[in-house]
Amino acid sequence: MRVFVTGASGWIGSAVVPELIGAGHQVVGLARSDASAAALTAAGAEVRRGTLDDPEALRGAAAESDGVIHLAFKHDLAFSGQFDDATAADRRAIETFGEALAGSERPFVIASGTLGLTPGRVATEQDRREPESAPLPGGPAARLGNAHLTLALASRGVSSSVVRLAPTVHGEGDNGFVATLVAIARDKGVSGYLGDGANRWPAVHRYDAAQLFRLALEKAPAGSVLHGIAEEGVPVRSVAEVIGRHLGVPVVAVSAEKAGAHFGWMAGFLGADSPASNTRTRELLGWQPTRPGLIEDLDKGHYFSSPSA
Repeated sequence: MRVFVTGASGWIGSAVVPELIGAGHQVVGLARSDASAAALTAAGAEVRRGTLDDPEALRGAAAESDGVIHLAFKHDLAFSGQFDDATAADRRAIETFGEALAGSERPFVIASGTLGLTPGRVATEQDRREPESAPLPGGPAARLGNAHLTLALASRGVSSSVVRLAPTVHGEGDNGFVATLVAIARDKGVSGYLGDGANRWPAVHRYDAAQLFRLALEKAPAGSVLHGIAEEGVPVRSVAEVIGRHLGVPVVAVSAEKAGAHFGWMAGFLGADSPASNTRTRELLGWQPTRPGLIEDLDKGHYFSSPSA
């Protein structure tokens, strides 16, 4: 297949591209900078210059492809507290792809998330929480809405599927949630968690996630929800303890009243209890995660190799 990939040089995309090429697919990656273009060329992919804010570039690339994997997300906005703006851009891109692929029965796979889906109980692929009832306000709820929009494209002749990723997609080079926690612990001199730290975050290694995106492109039935979850739920306190041990700092509970000052924008996410299952995904696609779990990966030490970790 000729596959158009947005976010192709990003954290997950840079693992998805070689996964696709290794399986015999031809990859065209969206690049918004010279550095991204060079990385894609080096990986063996074709380059389409443009951004998520360039609907003509997106529409044209989708029309010329046999399938689309949409991974790009404005994390720079989301991680600076502008989650609403990031999800709005994501929605516009999904709408553009939907228009380009309508009636073609070609695969369209997007990345979404499990965080906040069914707080306090294990979420399954069958759970379809409505955006307005999401426990996390604003952007996270809107991202649920974007997933619903994608699934609805199945009724318009698009073989659409949604890969709900764990909030922690880990591995060497990660600059997401776990790396942020490490940076906060280094800055504050303590490794913190909220409450008793028993709340759970599911996790998946980026290379396992990359394989799942390929399988979704190749095999997922239209309207499928898939869970990019290798570990159902890792207690946040366990993560804090590993961070504290590697940095040599105390591990402490942070009260809800002090969470904002301590964790910044992460405070609203860190206390979520969002375990999730992958049973149906494994059965449907034959996906078998094999990479190290989150605690094992943390213990390898690469998250602590430099102050910028």
